[in-house]
Amino acid sequence: MKKLEEYVRSIPDFPEPGIIFRDITSVLQDADGLHLAIDTMQDLIKDMDFDVVVGPESRGFIFGTPLAYINHKPFVLIRKKGKLPCETVAKSYDLEYGQATIEIHKDAIKPGQKVLIVDDLIATGGTTKAMIELIEELGGKVSGVVVLMELAGLKGRDKLDGVELKSAIIYPGK
Repeated sequence: MKKLEEYVRSIPDFPEPGIIFRDITSVLQDADGLHLAIDTMQDLIKDMDFDVVVGPESRGFIFGTPLAYINHKPFVLIRKKGKLPCETVAKSYDLEYGQATIEIHKDAIKPGQKVLIVDDLIATGGTTKAMIELIEELGGKVSGVVVLMELAGLKGRDKLDGVELKSAIIYPGK
């Protein structure tokens, strides 16, 4: 049986020289790889206490929805600005080259709900930190974060202010 990291395609010098891009499409396009990814992430969260699963656009949807389904929990979308139809709260954050804004429906998280954040990747931690702040603004409590991949060299874990992070694969570099 292959290890999960064997399903991830590594592409050198993309999007710029010196970067190794970790491509998850190769995981998704292989039935065994996708199954292993979901099973591994489920194993990482099996002892977590949460009421709702939240995932960001778009790859958080891919991994968060099956975990919500397996655990019989609701799934809440976090999307790019302007994509949600009802009243939202928004959070802007810095990217390596610019800024981004994400939104969540104002009524998606109830005060006191325990929330699990699911995503494909944590790198610098900016998106994850913004999601935590949105959830807390709505009165939710983040129980933890689970990701398929962590680029440990970019120190995103350091921005999570004590929120537990579980990673299926940890790459030491960028």
